[in-house]
Amino acid sequence: MTEKSELPMALRAAYLALHRQSDARFAKYGVTADQFVLLATLSRGNAITQRELARRMSSDASTVRAMLVLLEKQGLVRRELHPSDSRARSVELTASGKRKFNQLWKAGESIRTKIFASLEPDESEALIRLLNRVADSLTAEPVTTSVSSDRPTLDDET
Repeated sequence: MTEKSELPMALRAAYLALHRQSDARFAKYGVTADQFVLLATLSRGNAITQRELARRMSSDASTVRAMLVLLEKQGLVRRELHPSDSRARSVELTASGKRKFNQLWKAGESIRTKIFASLEPDESEALIRLLNRVADSLTAEPVTTSVSSDRPTLDDET
């Protein structure tokens, strides 16, 4: 195999290993790894729109919306009409969501410890920088699909 074929597979293997470990760790809290990412993204500040949340999570709007519906039913997030854009929804963690995120953060500590223990200190900084560069380079390219036009778009945030 060449570097060009090994890199995508290595990235995928690392992502899947992290995802499986996180799902296993968070299962007893009734939250998936993807839902944890959503909660973590919201924990960084004030209410944001669903569109901005999807962008920050590097996820698609329909996936984020589905997770929000479930997390709202659990009382972990609150969605409200955006004050200046009637098509948009603002999203924020509830007090219960903040407590749940803190539990999950502690529960995931051993995973983060394993990751950082596998790297030298300067390697972890370089890896973060390189992964961000890869993500940025791929995000810059427009993605075209031949999916039906009746799929929700970013504007369909309800």
